[in-house]
Amino acid sequence: MAIPDYQSLYYPFLKNLKDCQEHSIRGTIDVLAREFNLTDEELKELLPNGRQTKFDNRVRWAQTRLKKSNLLESTGWGKFRITALGLEILKCEPSDFNDKFIMDFSGTGMDDAYNKENGQKGSNGKSSQTPEEILEASYQELRRELAQDLLEKIMKCSPEFFENLVVDLLVSMGYGGSRKDAGQAVGKSGDGGIDGIIKEDKLGLDVVYIQAKRWSTNTVGRPDVQAFVGSLAGLSARKGVFITTSKFSREAREYVNTISSKVILIDGEELAQLMIDYDVGVTSTVTYKVKKPDLDYFGEE
Repeated sequence: MAIPDYQSLYYPFLKNLKDCQEHSIRGTIDVLAREFNLTDEELKELLPNGRQTKFDNRVRWAQTRLKKSNLLESTGWGKFRITALGLEILKCEPSDFNDKFIMDFSGTGMDDAYNKENGQKGSNGKSSQTPEEILEASYQELRRELAQDLLEKIMKCSPEFFENLVVDLLVSMGYGGSRKDAGQAVGKSGDGGIDGIIKEDKLGLDVVYIQAKRWSTNTVGRPDVQAFVGSLAGLSARKGVFITTSKFSREAREYVNTISSKVILIDGEELAQLMIDYDVGVTSTVTYKVKKPDLDYFGEE
């Protein structure tokens, strides 16, 4: 069974509270998971940010909306009970228990503007995603568009620019010592299959050899990777990074898992995502902070 949207959780959520006893959010999540027969895989499915499971997020959002509509009340951190209004709404056994019904019934004027704007409603008028999911989905879409834009811009630059971009990225990730030290080693090795050498750490206790291929359509196959590994062997090197704007074939990726040298393959998609993560070739335009109550501050509750 698919993970239910948060509005589909309203009625079973309230029904679980009909004993008028205090309940916990953790216990309610477990009860609802069993009621909807969710599998372990579904219960482990994460939001795009990887910090919370999708089902937990939807149950907690259902709790927030029910509380805002005065259908349940908090009795402590993560604890609540049904209100008299909540008991009354259970008696109605509504056929369409959604945001509109709650808003009309409770008269709270609950803000539902985001449902009108996000365009993610089903045929019954329900939104299938919580605000966090909508925000995350929009963020991931912006990242995908930015990554594609970065790759297109890289392809318009010279091979020398690309080699320097690779070094900028590795330095931003903590390799290579200073940018000056790293830059001195780029494009000067002259060894077949090697485009640069960079320190693994600031002290230079070990080095990493770089191969950078700025390809638009070609897939980097096993022969290209094997040639790079051969160059490493000729230099008695143990570590290498092969970066391309294209993709690696399945055979190439399987090959690096069979060799003694440590070789990392980074394709165009991963390259662009790393550039975004480490602020290489990108700039921030606007920042949104999503906040929540500070539990320590409200320690009396």
